[in-house]
Amino acid sequence: MTNAVILGCGYVGKAVARRWRPDLTVTATTTSATRVSELEPLADRVVIVRGDDAVGVRSLLHNQHVVLLAIGAPNADVYEATYLQTAKTLVTVLQDSPTVQQVIYTGSYAVYGDRGGQWVDETTPVKPANRNGEILAETETVLLSASSSIRNVCIFRLGGIYGPDRELVKIFRRVAGTTRPGTGTDAANWVHLEDIVGAIAFARERSLNGIYNLVGSVPITTGNLLEQVCAAHSLPPVSWDSSQSSLRPYNARVSNQKLRDAGYSFIYPEIQATM
Repeated sequence: MTNAVILGCGYVGKAVARRWRPDLTVTATTTSATRVSELEPLADRVVIVRGDDAVGVRSLLHNQHVVLLAIGAPNADVYEATYLQTAKTLVTVLQDSPTVQQVIYTGSYAVYGDRGGQWVDETTPVKPANRNGEILAETETVLLSASSSIRNVCIFRLGGIYGPDRELVKIFRRVAGTTRPGTGTDAANWVHLEDIVGAIAFARERSLNGIYNLVGSVPITTGNLLEQVCAAHSLPPVSWDSSQSSLRPYNARVSNQKLRDAGYSFIYPEIQATM
């Protein structure tokens, strides 16, 4: 039986645990004792450990084969501690964890920064728009250093995440009927939870190595997205003030062609405004 650790079992991690549990022995982690009872039905084992705890992470990885790093920072103040420090700890510990054959990390397309709406793919140099983006880019570099002849490292650059309990209408309801700065022509990159889970499973099964963009296939602008969401849920439409510059720092159209060329078939290639 393959043993898998999900380091950071939040919205994405829990969904992956449900997918993996029938076929893998799953260990889920949390930093909070209050979440243990929530995670116990989803995993074979639940461990309380911090990402900067080298001793704890080393013990966690004993006899494990796959590590999913699906951590998330609750706010900008802890980005470095959450992402970069955890990655550094993991890579250090992996030197003493020869059984780990694959590391999968869920990052963000934010590393591309503002490209004025131009297309980007995995060959496009990163150009973070702020310090948090720089931290995410540094995290990728650290993790990729763990790739070797015996271990693959797969990095997914995710778009905005939506799905059950994180429907687009919940995310955007507060802006319905408001006037937003800009023209609404900025690129919007989103990915459904089911495709995140599906792509992670695909990466494990195919032993993917390297960087892959994980966003929907059909491009859409922020304006069109909000128009569809408001119309689908009978909300007042959003207006745009072209005299003001857009406040969004991530204006890039992200291609997922590399992942599709690898053989992954998207469940939701086009954004679902009703979901």
